[in-house]
Parts: sequence; C-alpha cells; structure tokens
Amino acid sequence: VLTGIHLSSYGLDFPEGEKETLLDLIRAVDAVDGIRRIRLGSLEPGIITEEFAEAIAAMPKVCPHFHLSLQSGCDKTLKEMNRKYDTEKYRQAAATLRKYLPKVALTTDIIVGFPGETEEDFRESYAFAEEIGFAKIHVFPYSPKRGTPAAARKDQLLNAVKAERSHTLIQLSDKMAAEFLADAVGTDAEVLYERAVGEGIYEGHTTNYMKVHGRSEVDLTNRICKTHITRAEGEMLFGDAEV
Repeated sequence: VLTGIHLSSYGLDFPEGEKETLLDLIRAVDAVDGIRRIRLGSLEPGIITEEFAEAIAAMPKVCPHFHLSLQSGCDKTLKEMNRKYDTEKYRQAAATLRKYLPKVALTTDIIVGFPGETEEDFRESYAFAEEIGFAKIHVFPYSPKRGTPAAARKDQLLNAVKAERSHTLIQLSDKMAAEFLADAVGTDAEVLYERAVGEGIYEGHTTNYMKVHGRSEVDLTNRICKTHITRAEGEMLFGDAEV
C-alpha cells in the first residue's frame, strides 16, 4: 500500500534533477518481483490524467480501487474549503478512471455541515455524490479545528443539522454500496484471503476492495484464489474459493 499525507505530491520536493512523480514510484514498485498487488492511498483528483489512468491500467498489479478526495459536491463549499479542484474536475477524473478501468471502485470522504452550508448546498453535494456513484462514502460531520479560518466563522451549523445530514448521506452510501456489491454476484473474482473467520470460512478482499467471505476446505490464509461470488449481504460478498 502506497500512502502518505499528500500522496499525489510524491517526489515534487526532491532536489532539482532528481524529481519523480507518483507514477514513477508505482512503476518502480510494479517492477519488483514477488509483489502481487499494489494499492494506493487517498489521492487528489487532479492527478488522474489520461496518461496516469492509461499507465495504471497497463499494470495489472495495481488494484482498481481509488479513494479520491472530494469533501463536498458543492462548488461553493469547495471554494470556501480552499480545495484546489471543482466538481467538473472531479467528474472528469472519475470518467477517466472508468474509461480505462471499467470495474474500478471509487470511494471518497465527504464533510457535511461545513460553516455556511445551506440546505441547498447540501442537496447539491448529495446529488453530485449520487451522480458519481461511489462504492462507499466515508461521511464526516464538520468539526471545528482551533486556529483554522473555518473555526473562526460565525455561521457554524447546529450539531443536530450536521447529524441529520450525515444520516441522509450515509443512507445514500449504503444504497450505492449495495448496488456495487450486487453487480459482482455471479462473477469470478481474485480474492486475497487474510484470515480465517470460522470453520472453513476465510475473509479477504478483491482487487477493487470488496470484502469477501469464501468457503474452502483448504487453509486460504495469505493466498490469492479465484472465487465465484454467489451472494451479497450487507457490506460483504460470499463465495466459493477455487484452490
């Protein structure tokens, strides 16, 4: 897993003449014998270019799961958060990834209740999330951080409003997650099994980060196995592993 505070900026602070990009790093890791999967941490949408997506798609070790930072689907709120992108740039990033990786899983973080967020702003953010169609949304109510410009604003929202908006967005996330999982039923997936969770039942993840409980009479711990997905329930897929 390649991760960092600002992963998209990897290499930009290297000395002149030695600068690298995240794509350079991914290619270097991809060339290492023995590494079977490469997963990326949270990325800014601006890094998703045609070149980046095409290169990633050409490296089968890279997992088709991308956590693209959003924070809000309302352009007014994004500007007030001082984010360096807007919804159109985000929309383009999502479309570019899906162009090269049709089964990609997109996940994100969204903050509700940022100071000054109106009901209309929230509905705009909700509609944008629904349009993109995430595999999962991590929802956070805005929490003031001392010393930040947002914390000093006088238009803070009531906790009850933030809680209501969180609940509404979590319901949308659950609905989209269920739809994403349902699409996998009846298909075969490569699952990296990590641990036993019961007699003959092992838990692992697909390349696009869906959690799976697979049945097998053989110990699957730390093995990648083709698994036929038979059903989806809650946030889990179930299937039969081939060994």
